[in-house]
Amino acid sequence: MDSEQRRKRKRIYRPYSRAQFLSVRSLILCLSFLVFLLFLSSDRFPIRTASFHPVLSVPSLSILSKSSLEDSFLGKLRLPVKIEDRVLFPDHLMLLVSTKIDQADKFDCVYYKVLIDSEENKDKEMVHQPVLSIDEYDGFRWIVRCPLPPLNHSAVSVELRRRDGMVYNWSSRINNQTVHSWDRLVYEAAFDGKTAVVFAKGLNLRPHRESDATQFRCQFGFGNYWDKDEGFMLTTEAVAAAQEVVRCSLPRSIRNNPEKAHGIRVTIVHAGESDSAREPMSSSVRMQNSRGYEHKRNHRRHKEDVPLPSVAKLYNSKSYQKKRMGGKYELCACTMLWNQAPALREWIMYHAWLGVERWFIYDNNSDDGIQEIVEELDFQDYNVSRHTWPWIKTQEAGFSHCALRARDECKWVGFFDVDEFYYFPRHHRRGSLGQNLLRSLVANYSSSKTIAEIRTACHSFGPSGLSLPPAQGVTVGYTCRLQSPERHKSIIRPDLLNDTLLNVVHHFQLRKGYRYLNVPESSIIVNHYKYQVWETFRAKFFRRVATYVVDWQENQNQGSKDRAPGLGTEAIEPPNWRLQFCEVWDTGLRDFVLANFADPATGALPWEKALL
Repeated sequence: MDSEQRRKRKRIYRPYSRAQFLSVRSLILCLSFLVFLLFLSSDRFPIRTASFHPVLSVPSLSILSKSSLEDSFLGKLRLPVKIEDRVLFPDHLMLLVSTKIDQADKFDCVYYKVLIDSEENKDKEMVHQPVLSIDEYDGFRWIVRCPLPPLNHSAVSVELRRRDGMVYNWSSRINNQTVHSWDRLVYEAAFDGKTAVVFAKGLNLRPHRESDATQFRCQFGFGNYWDKDEGFMLTTEAVAAAQEVVRCSLPRSIRNNPEKAHGIRVTIVHAGESDSAREPMSSSVRMQNSRGYEHKRNHRRHKEDVPLPSVAKLYNSKSYQKKRMGGKYELCACTMLWNQAPALREWIMYHAWLGVERWFIYDNNSDDGIQEIVEELDFQDYNVSRHTWPWIKTQEAGFSHCALRARDECKWVGFFDVDEFYYFPRHHRRGSLGQNLLRSLVANYSSSKTIAEIRTACHSFGPSGLSLPPAQGVTVGYTCRLQSPERHKSIIRPDLLNDTLLNVVHHFQLRKGYRYLNVPESSIIVNHYKYQVWETFRAKFFRRVATYVVDWQENQNQGSKDRAPGLGTEAIEPPNWRLQFCEVWDTGLRDFVLANFADPATGALPWEKALL
């Protein structure tokens, strides 16, 4: 009886045990195969005895996509952060990171003393501070902003540490223990046909004018130190230069195989006065071994003939471009801002009604939640994209960059601020609706053989007696302005700009043979809500984004129209601020907005949500 029961148990449990064994074995085999795939697909897997920091780089696989791997598996591995470059700004230290960062993770910036007695004391001397912000940069790199190093601590050896205590510093694949000063740096670069457009701080070129391009050359290479023998170097001549932008010919090898230049670093060489003594290059592009080149020409090298430090890389990706299948957008808009997220909804919703179809928002280090507002607007089909632009006081260069970026998508691009609103007084007086009027205006000149820019005068509005930000937005709240117009704003055709991309924020320099058109004030005007209530104006007082416009705190050009007359250089509210800049009561745009945008039942405006 007992033996029969045992035989029954075996018949019952044997299949289950066999299935369980197969399930465990299958799981182990699947996991082993996945690890094997990851190992094979890694381009490097460095192991050092002194410091082990595994770095996995997973290209596209036929079985598993890169994105799914990152989201489901690689993210859980908590890969080490690879710090490529460090840039020291006046108020923070910026780290350029090539590893994808999960913004849900909490990081600390780790600083070490300048002088350390021994490795044993290294950990005792380090200081931790929370990161200021983390942001995606150009689709291939991330930005981590750290506070300035404490006294007697170095910016060169800054590391990142997750809050769980795991330390990840730069990968051993890159030996870049340096920090760049923002005063002298090549910071951005972009492909443009057969040329590269390179952006640099520290060239000290005359503002608002073209410069002699023969003073400059561009160098392309995969190394990090231009004065050392790291890989190859390609040198080309500059073909245009102005302000902070230098345009150079692309090396032939890059023009023919742009995909091979993905991630190549580019910098600028100032030829110096002695460059005229050089023998001419046999061609516009010459490949040079850096050691041989330095050895051959070192005896004639001028002290200025040194490459600028660079964090700029060229990428052949079209990730930012959304060219429509049906052709270009008729009208787009580009702006640069800092901490003006609350104003974004009104500005975009109003101008979308006038016909703007595409928005490029260059964010100059905001920390007021602008990303959430951009995502909300984009979700509502306003076609808005935010571009991280970490380079402080570079508005002109940023607009040049935006013009390049928008050219493949847009026929016309308006460059104006989020406190500036286009208005058609003549149509309002006639009772016309005005919807899509701005787009219709520029479309009339799309086929013009001579006009490439449309300029509109600006009226500057004051606080209009208010002490608090207007609940229904600036277009309704501010109704008193200066009598005479100040400045102008422009809408340009990006494919007809001068090769220098020279601009003074208000307008661009056009290609030879093209001109601008001044539209009469009676037809169209820009309401510039420049001097708002003190609470808002004080935030603007703190820092400005334009390169060649001084900050409010600087004691320069106090009589300029770019400043607030009589304000001085301190953010102290004048006794009669709410009554200043009020010469003409102008309720035209307010009446227009209430008539066309207000809810008939409640009187609410569509953008009021952001102001609650």
